[in-house]
Amino acid sequence: MSNISNNDILNALKNVYDPDLRKDLVTLGMIKDVKIDGNDVSFSVELTTPACPLKDKIKSDCYDAIKKDIPQAGKVTVNMTSNVKSHINDKKELILPKVKNTIAVASGKGGVGKSTVAVNLAVALAKDGAKVGILDADIYGPSIPLMLGINDKPKVYQDKDLGKIVPLEKFGLKIMSIGFLVDDQTPVIWRGPMASGAVKQFMSDVNWGELDYLIFDLPPGTGDIQLTLVQTIPLTGAVIVTTPQEVSLVDARKGLLMFDRVNVPVFGIVENMSYFLAPDTGNRYDIFGNGGGLKLATENNIEFLGGIPIDPRIRVGGDTGKPIVYDLPDTEYAQIIQEISRKLAAQISIHLISKAAKKVEISLGNEN
Repeated sequence: MSNISNNDILNALKNVYDPDLRKDLVTLGMIKDVKIDGNDVSFSVELTTPACPLKDKIKSDCYDAIKKDIPQAGKVTVNMTSNVKSHINDKKELILPKVKNTIAVASGKGGVGKSTVAVNLAVALAKDGAKVGILDADIYGPSIPLMLGINDKPKVYQDKDLGKIVPLEKFGLKIMSIGFLVDDQTPVIWRGPMASGAVKQFMSDVNWGELDYLIFDLPPGTGDIQLTLVQTIPLTGAVIVTTPQEVSLVDARKGLLMFDRVNVPVFGIVENMSYFLAPDTGNRYDIFGNGGGLKLATENNIEFLGGIPIDPRIRVGGDTGKPIVYDLPDTEYAQIIQEISRKLAAQISIHLISKAAKKVEISLGNEN
């Protein structure tokens, strides 16, 4: 018979904190399936996202806590699982009932690499084990088909989901774009309401299935499509892409203000084309300036998710339909994007848990 109890294990794990959520794992309800076999101990840690950037640290801290507080423990097995938190909203549940979170990737102006960032972030989240979709909401300039190397047309269900479009799948993503429905040589000459209506249909008439994250690649600016999106389904949040130069930052600030006015939280800033490392000398060149994205994030008290350097392979990946995160995963550049995606996932979890906690506080206040 073991002299170790469940309470012993839970008390030990109360000393392990999630660094992002700033609470111990037991209080957060993240400890599952505790099992004791003689003096051997096993349990699962249910993270709020499979893309948790501190997964390895949390696992190591759990092991160390058990060994420290329960010296008689033999073999300690820590299983890492995940259950992505969901943004609960009646409007979203009506249109996208199985999609947990909707994230807009936006920019104040064109030419900053927003679609490149959106595609690579989506692929990076999927590589970490999340269920991810990407919706190309740039009706006038759809680039997702090219960037993901897709030339096929979407299929339509002929059974119980009659009329629902089946999104295409590649790189672990579910994908939808107006580019799948029109000839790539034909310009989309539509007035704002028609473009906005297409985005609505891509949400309601596409069978997205179960997703942890649905990424919206928005057109640049602050126009009809952006407003339609936030009015149709209150977004979980947004990411702003900019370059370091002031002309980009001016427009990025407008994007931030737009999301603020429609009560959509911005989870962070991504600075694209952040710098260039010469392959022959290793010297760094700040071609578009330095520190603009970090400054913008600091000014607005939001997270700076990271800076992506200039590298021809990122551009080549976009042109050939092979995102660098998938095609060259071991490069420094792919790993930078992977880390940015994990920081984004962490910010989403922090926001949703904080929001849930506030609701509980308000509820308790009303009871009193």
